Amino acid sequence: MNALQNETSPYLLQHANNPVNWYPWGEPALAKARIENKPILLSIGYSACHWCHVMAHESFEDMATAEIMNDSFVNIKVDREERPDIDKIYQTAQYLLTQNNGGWPLTMFLTPNDQVPFLGGTYFPPTPRHGLPAFKDLLGRVSTLYREREADIRSQNEQIINALSDMQRHPVALAGELSSAPLQVARDQAARAFDHRLGGFTRAPKFPHPSGLERLLRDFSRRPEPDEHALHMALFTLKKIANGGIYDHLGGGFYRYSVDDQWMIPHFEKMLYDNGPLLGLYAQAWQLSSDPRFETAVDESANWLAREMTSPEGGFYSSLDADSEGTEGKFYAFNREQIATVLGTQHEAFSRRFGLDRAANFEDRWHLRIAAEFHEIANVIGGTAEAIEQSVNSARAAIFTYRGSRIRPDRDDKILTSWNALMIKGLAIAANALNRSDYADTAERAVIFIHTRMWREGKLLATYKDGTAHLNAYLDDYAFMIDALLHLLSARWSSANLEFAIELADCLLDNFEDREHGGFFFTAHDHESLIQRMKPFTDDALPAGNGIAAWGLARLGHLLGETRYLEASERTLRAAWASIKQAPSAHNALLLALDEYLVPPTLVILRGEKIDLEFWSRELARAYSPRQQVFSIPNEATKLPGILSEHKVVAAVSAYVCRGHQCLPPVTELSELKLLLSS
Repeated sequence: MNALQNETSPYLLQHANNPVNWYPWGEPALAKARIENKPILLSIGYSACHWCHVMAHESFEDMATAEIMNDSFVNIKVDREERPDIDKIYQTAQYLLTQNNGGWPLTMFLTPNDQVPFLGGTYFPPTPRHGLPAFKDLLGRVSTLYREREADIRSQNEQIINALSDMQRHPVALAGELSSAPLQVARDQAARAFDHRLGGFTRAPKFPHPSGLERLLRDFSRRPEPDEHALHMALFTLKKIANGGIYDHLGGGFYRYSVDDQWMIPHFEKMLYDNGPLLGLYAQAWQLSSDPRFETAVDESANWLAREMTSPEGGFYSSLDADSEGTEGKFYAFNREQIATVLGTQHEAFSRRFGLDRAANFEDRWHLRIAAEFHEIANVIGGTAEAIEQSVNSARAAIFTYRGSRIRPDRDDKILTSWNALMIKGLAIAANALNRSDYADTAERAVIFIHTRMWREGKLLATYKDGTAHLNAYLDDYAFMIDALLHLLSARWSSANLEFAIELADCLLDNFEDREHGGFFFTAHDHESLIQRMKPFTDDALPAGNGIAAWGLARLGHLLGETRYLEASERTLRAAWASIKQAPSAHNALLLALDEYLVPPTLVILRGEKIDLEFWSRELARAYSPRQQVFSIPNEATKLPGILSEHKVVAAVSAYVCRGHQCLPPVTELSELKLLLSS
């Protein structure tokens, strides 16, 4: 076994038996490269990555390839989910070197003394194909290149470092410069890109992009006139996704993306970071439409989370693999004979519902998607729509049980703070919107897990597995947890959770803020030195940590009357302003914070007895109102921080409506409060 054998990452452990002499990222490997003057072969991936598995089987398990790697390179494996700091840097560098988008596996060759990349790519095959060289041939050419042209490589490295540094330089916006213009530009860009026939905003591959859909729902809710087209774009896309094969119609949960325009065939890995935001988004879509398909997606996805993705301790696992038995999608696809054998006479309605009466759509098999509505099936085979629905649901349960007897995809059971925070937020939103206390219970357990297992000596840790928490947390961990706690506080008050949010905010300011230019670095001030210290403003698969930090600090600042948080939020927007203006639709998280900087949210503080507060809270949570947040604080909650201590109980329930720095006198009648909020 190589040096990966003592790691906790399931991805790294997958490679512990390779004949490649892999090292984890760290000083032993970096020192070895310097001493031996060997270039570093850096390979970055994650456990649910299909092409990572392919390259591992083809190359890293091959003795001849491993011999070349071991002779000519110091080989380092990185789990991009544990080390997003390293991944972000080298994905950016890969683009600078090749002018092509990156991905996983990421394959980079670094100079040994400074870890600067001089050549790179993603997947390389064992034999030349699709314009890519054979990996063994590439290894030989790179080794020769490093020996014979080291001076040229050093010169190129200087250019790479300068380019990386230039990408972090943004002029700071002046006083009065922040405006709503980027909000409208992003809205117009979405309208131009919208697929009116199939939903979504790109051609294949199609990703759900929850932050963009959330932006459209907020565009709809902006005053004075609701943006009905923004609402249509969002709900139409969500309906297409929920009906398509990117959603698991047997087990719940969403796959990562669709390989086609129709949302039919997914890349089959299921990621926690997708499912958390989508859970909350579908709950909000149900609020706006009362469409039962949206409520079903929430309920089934929450069941999937509880059944397959929740640890006994309460934290959430990271992902499910795309592959089983070495084949992508094998666990999820069927042939007609299997369906007919399991269902007998029930199979016709099920087959029509999920497209098995049509041509095979996935490698001579069928992957389920909704192909016909219940009333359409009833018109063809007879019966009522209600009877067809009952029959199909019974058949779904039988096929789900049958599927469960198969060899399952592997699960990455490490627990990541940032991804857990995204799911906690989604559950909290759904708990409020659908009046589901069980969702809040699940979210609360996860918060307790994070607080007890991953909060050490006043700082967060990033990852946990098998009783071990380690790696200093990143910007996303802090920002996403503050965001999650604020939403959970709205679903269920906890003074302990408010105190945790305050501790996280203070730690964020102390350890991550760029005190000179504003905004937050991705890594803490005491983090190990890498070739670049990034301050990311744009969204990628996750919303930008700077945007979520700016939003969360502003909400927390308004809730407590804490100017330090409000000022840090504004400094972040000013630091990011040039980047926002350049590509507004790439900055949805920051647009969220900008929107609320320009028009502060309405915070409603309810004080009273718990049973009375629950009724008021349920009434106020019925409607979609993202710029309004209700906090129901029971009488027994005392010693409240900041301006919360000023909100006294003057009746059975006392409601304080606050916007910005202004709070209105207490309202003691629910009807009066509803009227006030509607105006």
